[in-house]
Amino acid sequence: MKERLQKWRESTSNFWGSRSKGQKGTILGGTLLILILIVLVIFFTTNTQYVPLYNDLSVQEAGQITKELDAKSVPYELENGGSSIMVPEENVDSLLLEFASMGLPSSGSIDYSFFSENASWGVTENEFSVMKLDAMQTELGKLIKAIDGIQDAQVMINMPEQPVFADDVTGETSVAIMIDTQPGYQFEGNQIEGLYHLVSKAVPNLKPEDIIIMNQYFEYYDRDTQFAGGGDTYSNQQTIKREVEKDIQRRLQQMLGTMVGNENIVVSVTADIDFSQENRTEELVDPVDMESMEGIPVSLESIQESYTGQGNPDDVAGTGEEDIANYPAGEGEDGEYELDKETINYEFNRVRREIVESPYKVRDLGIQVAVNNVRQGADGEVEYLNQQEQTSVQEGIDSILNSIIETSVDGDLQNEVTDANTSIVFQEFSTTTEGETQPETGGIPLWLYIVSGVLLLVIIILIVMLRRNRAEEEWLEEEQQEEAVYEDKETVIPDLQTEESEEVIRRKQLEKIANDKPEEFAKLLRSWMNED
Repeated sequence: MKERLQKWRESTSNFWGSRSKGQKGTILGGTLLILILIVLVIFFTTNTQYVPLYNDLSVQEAGQITKELDAKSVPYELENGGSSIMVPEENVDSLLLEFASMGLPSSGSIDYSFFSENASWGVTENEFSVMKLDAMQTELGKLIKAIDGIQDAQVMINMPEQPVFADDVTGETSVAIMIDTQPGYQFEGNQIEGLYHLVSKAVPNLKPEDIIIMNQYFEYYDRDTQFAGGGDTYSNQQTIKREVEKDIQRRLQQMLGTMVGNENIVVSVTADIDFSQENRTEELVDPVDMESMEGIPVSLESIQESYTGQGNPDDVAGTGEEDIANYPAGEGEDGEYELDKETINYEFNRVRREIVESPYKVRDLGIQVAVNNVRQGADGEVEYLNQQEQTSVQEGIDSILNSIIETSVDGDLQNEVTDANTSIVFQEFSTTTEGETQPETGGIPLWLYIVSGVLLLVIIILIVMLRRNRAEEEWLEEEQQEEAVYEDKETVIPDLQTEESEEVIRRKQLEKIANDKPEEFAKLLRSWMNED
């Protein structure tokens, strides 16, 4: 082996020594190029190229995906704060199909597909209502997210329960929406108005005024403000008028309801709104001291002159102001002259005001109040308010209405409150009459009796069926116990008590002697044989 290595070394050195410099450079360059190519091939074949599997995931969805990737031992990378998941390019298609079949990514929300996939009779009415409301919120959020400029949307629906009795008042449905808008995106035209209209049609019994939309910066989108853009001026004015009337009506209803009861009073408000706007600039000059009406003295000039003697002092050629032209004047005599003059310059406050008045003013209000003049007596009989009681109630309501009008109407436009602004009517309400003409039933409708009877019948049937099933179960248990006792009796058979004969007793004695005392047993056998 050593000789072979020595020969290989000598042949290699002879070969290398016999080469020229050009040949040596070619050999080294070719070898280096081959090594570089091998390294590049290994790098590109072993390097994994990652591509996005999902983007814009929530924290919950990203956690679900990464958990499945860890279980499958698939390498991945997280980007954009964990909202994007990168996987090897060759695994993207298969993972997408596999996760789609598993229902991933899942935000944990329920949509309408849940009911078709999980149809069951074991769901209570309350559970079904909760799942239905959750599905409605999810579907409405998906619908809003499809709008340009909205990245995400969270929807909360407040849906009142259906009343049990016909006289119960049904609450109003309301919706609160939080949208995540794209940075720098501005809604234009009637987009906000369209969004309000879309939501109101997607939820049953929902009015547009019961919808609140806000973005992630706590900016409120009102369909009647500048966000709506391009709205009709008349429509905006009518909306403002309705809001003013609704606000005053709600406050009056709450205040008067505490006096006579909400069920005994109805309030209606009509408002006259002045939408004329005025922008003006005022430049005012006010004295510094309002009592003396003087300003601050900034400069003082005082002139004093006096003269005593003959002739006019420093006469000037020509005709004076009081002289008559071409009329001979008398000669001057002894005289005196004195001048005392003082000039003071004052500085006053100069005020410049740029006034932009409010977009609307309440010019006048009309309030109509209907009061129920029927009440329930102590003995349960119907009583009507007498004239004195009606006058007392009317005076109290008048005082409140006058105060509301004086504080709500603009001071520059306010006139003296007259009877034309308020109207108070005492009338028997129809609901009271119906409730009192049927004292026997207590206001309970006929359908409630029918439903109660059906429910009672169903309960009786269920009780009978339960008792029958319980009796059958007890009978089966007794049968099983009897069969078990019978089987035990068959399997355990006691030994019969039989009387042993004299021969059997002797045989057992001999067997015992043979086992215990074989020598004596042998002697006994010999004696029996000798006797024979």
